[in-house]
Amino acid sequence: MSPPKRHVEEPVQTVGARLIVTKPGPRKRPTGRAGHRPGQRPPARPDRADGGPVWLWGSHAVEAALANPARVRHRLVATGNAARRLGLAAHEDIAPAELDRLLPPGAVHQGLALLADPLPETPLEDLVAARPARLAVLDQIADPHNLGAIYRSAAAFGIGGLVLQTRHSPPVTGIVAKAAVGAVERVAETRVVNIARALETLAEAGYLVIGLAGSGVMTLAEAVRDARPLAFVFGAEGAGLRPAVEKACTVTARIPISPGTESLNVSNAAAIAFYEAVRDHGP
Repeated sequence: MSPPKRHVEEPVQTVGARLIVTKPGPRKRPTGRAGHRPGQRPPARPDRADGGPVWLWGSHAVEAALANPARVRHRLVATGNAARRLGLAAHEDIAPAELDRLLPPGAVHQGLALLADPLPETPLEDLVAARPARLAVLDQIADPHNLGAIYRSAAAFGIGGLVLQTRHSPPVTGIVAKAAVGAVERVAETRVVNIARALETLAEAGYLVIGLAGSGVMTLAEAVRDARPLAFVFGAEGAGLRPAVEKACTVTARIPISPGTESLNVSNAAAIAFYEAVRDHGP
């Protein structure tokens, strides 16, 4: 079976919030970068943790990023069907098979992908100064699907920001954005070196810092009755809260579950906690 014909694409530039297709300039001599043949597009880097551009894919994630003026966008690619479905004007046409090769294996892209810079982070002091009524702190949560699901629940229940550790949390790449269904564009992200110290800062700012743990001294429903703004703290998958992080919490709270169940997935626990916080008065 012969390989599909490659579509000759026109470079895309970004100006403000618009994508503008420009005419190709003179062809440059191939540089011969290791790993690809001259004339072949270099391999994509769809998931990176160095602050460089990342690929986002799927209709909800890409449409939310296109609508966000804070996103610096570099390249929008779409199949013909996706472009017609979404009414896209300025984009690069791409064959489905080529889009599959451009993204990580198994990416459910729905015919659409966007190469964009990561969103700027919100410094902790700015987040505290804004004083949202509810925050969430994630202590070394490693699964990008869990992180994306927590973003989605945070947006649904009015969580004002997520605080993550700088080194031991996944970057917000296409996997996270796809699982978040566009919510990464609406929830502030803060990265800190020391989670325990960040919790102390939140407590000093007047937050009730609630660590979620099976051994909690009170139930979650009891903890959220407090009139102070709330900061929920969730530990890593399996390990839970680290001792120093648990010690920095104002109180620990548990979600009552049946005795035969060891624990809840962290993204499920987060959704329950966020709902419990707004159940009586809304997000």
